[in-house]
Amino acid sequence: MTRSLSKWWAIFSIYFQDGIAYRASGLIWIMTDLVTAVTMPLVWAKASAVAQGPIAGFTSGDFVLYYLTMLMLGSFITSHIMWEVATEIKEGNFSAMLMRPISFYQFLFCRNLSWRIIRPMLFAPFFVLLLWAYRGYLGDVTLFMGWEFWASVILGHLVSFTFVTMMAMLALFVQEVYSIFELYYVPMLFLSGQLFPVSVLPEWAQRLALLFPFYFTTGAPTEILIGRVSGPRIHEVLLIQLAWIVLGYVGAKVLWRKGLRHYTGVGM
Repeated sequence: MTRSLSKWWAIFSIYFQDGIAYRASGLIWIMTDLVTAVTMPLVWAKASAVAQGPIAGFTSGDFVLYYLTMLMLGSFITSHIMWEVATEIKEGNFSAMLMRPISFYQFLFCRNLSWRIIRPMLFAPFFVLLLWAYRGYLGDVTLFMGWEFWASVILGHLVSFTFVTMMAMLALFVQEVYSIFELYYVPMLFLSGQLFPVSVLPEWAQRLALLFPFYFTTGAPTEILIGRVSGPRIHEVLLIQLAWIVLGYVGAKVLWRKGLRHYTGVGM
């Protein structure tokens, strides 16, 4: 265990330093996320004002709080590591990873975690500015920050990581896998709650969202934090998150074993 921890720490430290060194690229990605944080709260706040009442239980202030917390939590929870893995497989750099004295899955997790920690650190100053800009909508805010919320954040990250890692393994079978990754973002954005709360969707779409893992990445922790999910329902959410983590992990392992038989490592 001590040797394993030292390996994990070494990988985490290397990629943490790498992320700090290339923080400018991270800031560019954060600026793209800010578009949602600036525009969507205003759109829904205006819609709520026009409707002269709450929309699906959301007031103007609730919409602003939802998007700000969603963006902050998403900076840690949402993983996109499949792009890097697919590129390394396509270019043949994946071969070097197979020679390392550590599980590839563990390597990916430590590597991904380093950036997931850096991302909220870079976003924090912008988050403070957004809180100040929207202070007029956040007069009476009540947040639930019990252990269930923190557990849902960690589990939400693991749901995202295991699912995209499973997707990354498709690069062992398919030469041009980037189109599949781009297609992934369509249901992910709509059903995870990142574009708009799942609660404002039609009833059939809400039921559909609960059948996929996307809502259980960012949507569920956000709604737990702002009090939209409470009581026994929180524990149901945690159990569903655990189930998706197991399914994603098993799926990634199966594709890994079968995919290695197809991998040639010639590079392109």
